Amino acid sequence: MTRDLLFEVRDGIGHVTFNRPKTRNALTFEMYESLAEIFGGVSVGGGVTAVVIAGAEDSAFAAGTDISQFRTFSEPRHALDYEAQMEDVLQALERCPVPTIAAITGACTGAGAAIAAACDFRICDQNMKFGFPIARTLGNCLSVRNLNRLVVLVGYGSVKEMAISASLIGAEKALQIGLVSKVCSSGELVRERGTQLANSLKLNAPLTMKAAKEALRRLRDEGPEADDTDLIEECYMSDDFRSGIEAFLARETPNWKGN
Repeated sequence: MTRDLLFEVRDGIGHVTFNRPKTRNALTFEMYESLAEIFGGVSVGGGVTAVVIAGAEDSAFAAGTDISQFRTFSEPRHALDYEAQMEDVLQALERCPVPTIAAITGACTGAGAAIAAACDFRICDQNMKFGFPIARTLGNCLSVRNLNRLVVLVGYGSVKEMAISASLIGAEKALQIGLVSKVCSSGELVRERGTQLANSLKLNAPLTMKAAKEALRRLRDEGPEADDTDLIEECYMSDDFRSGIEAFLARETPNWKGN
């Protein structure tokens, strides 16, 4: 784990912090490796019930990849390897079996925006600027998979506008198009609200939330004919389902175990 990426668990909630405030939390290749490791290591019933991701300071959630790392790109494989690494990170985040919450403050651009879009929930402050300004800065491109994630999230028209015009979306428009679920007046409130949301999700059945996340991912990538047999069996054959039935009939609050 690098000091540029902090991870700690408090009261069952994992907190990931991008910790490079002098660079507006620009992400390094090492940070991507750590992110994939963190999300790949989370399991239902493993002590982490939800994960909140935030930037170290209010000026930025994450302002993309550290541009200095692109200076060494000289062959097609460098670009393809980078995009493959990004896809590994985003898939690890999407496949994380517990809810993920992006607590966005300030700049949320490039790879930072891709990471936020891959989370289950997004909360932001009034100063958020979200988008992919690469058409007027670097001149690289977004992968088809990344574009697909965004299209499913906010629609074809909004993504086309972001990608081609390189315009950034502010908090008000983000709320209107469903990119974020709540706008807070300060970065402190964003983080508080993110933790509150994570705590509220402890009341929900872990396997049900896991199944919903994975089923929606498969629906997006594979269509309505995607196989969901494993998800149905895991939920219906679980101890949680049995105890949930009895708790409901007894008018009691279920005690979820995640198995």
